[in-house]
Amino acid sequence: MGQPDVRAATIGGMSPQSHPQRPSIRQRALEALLEPDPARKAAQARALFEEASACQAPPTAACTAPHPSGGDAWSEPRLLEVVEALTLSEAQQAAMPGRPALPRLVPAKDVPSRSPFTQEGRAALLHAICHIEFNAINLALDAVWRFAGMPEAFYRDWLRVAAEEALHFSLLREHLRSLGHDYGDFDAHDGLWSMCEKTRHDIVARMALVPRTLEARGLDATPLIQDKLTRAGDLRAVEILDVILRDEVGHVAIGNRWFHHLCEARGLDAVTLYPQLVREFEAPRLRPPFNEAARKAAGFTDQEMAFLLGAD
Repeated sequence: MGQPDVRAATIGGMSPQSHPQRPSIRQRALEALLEPDPARKAAQARALFEEASACQAPPTAACTAPHPSGGDAWSEPRLLEVVEALTLSEAQQAAMPGRPALPRLVPAKDVPSRSPFTQEGRAALLHAICHIEFNAINLALDAVWRFAGMPEAFYRDWLRVAAEEALHFSLLREHLRSLGHDYGDFDAHDGLWSMCEKTRHDIVARMALVPRTLEARGLDATPLIQDKLTRAGDLRAVEILDVILRDEVGHVAIGNRWFHHLCEARGLDAVTLYPQLVREFEAPRLRPPFNEAARKAAGFTDQEMAFLLGAD
């Protein structure tokens, strides 16, 4: 017998066979998160955002889809179901997050440095960025399914992020293949998903430490990497990183917006809370150089920049 499909396991205590309605986008975001095949995961993430974008109004006939059995459309179609708390089955928990058997995951200190001035070194460098983008798809999908009760704009924002990270991953993977390699050919580390796990019960910490700490580091690193790739003559990689940097400013801005929204709603001081969360969750204390223009475009305040620069 084949293994059960954990993506179709129980969601919120009901199996797909017993569910009379079309699964909400949040449920399908969980299914995409559990998808191990990178290409299918990327396609699902982009399709979810396209559907959410087409259904800005309450769901209508235009937002329905045929039932997979081939029968009538789902009854009472739903879009985001923001209040519903979704839970994982044991099988889903064990499969979290969905990812391929390779790359092999090793401690960050065991991932070798990558010089872009040989084709092999350039492939290894681009593979590392490709791995970051794959993880970023998972991080965005996790925010969509995991945290109930947020405004619909929260879920639309993170579906957008998932779709754009899927594009980044696909562009990098295509270029990596042009260099004679593919995703999975080099070792990688699991730092991004580890912080996702640490903050799984705390949405404020998640917004503070994943998009606006770990992912924001890409705003600082990307121009430096682009400079090396330009000197190495890989102008296609530089073009792809232009797309990524442009979109990542928006992604970090989304993290900033929801972190400040949550702090305001809960009567918390965002500036004093952030260093407390860094210590509590053992997040890395970031070091210069910082891309101050990009960070300010992403919504970092002067006080927040002062903390980063060590002026606190």
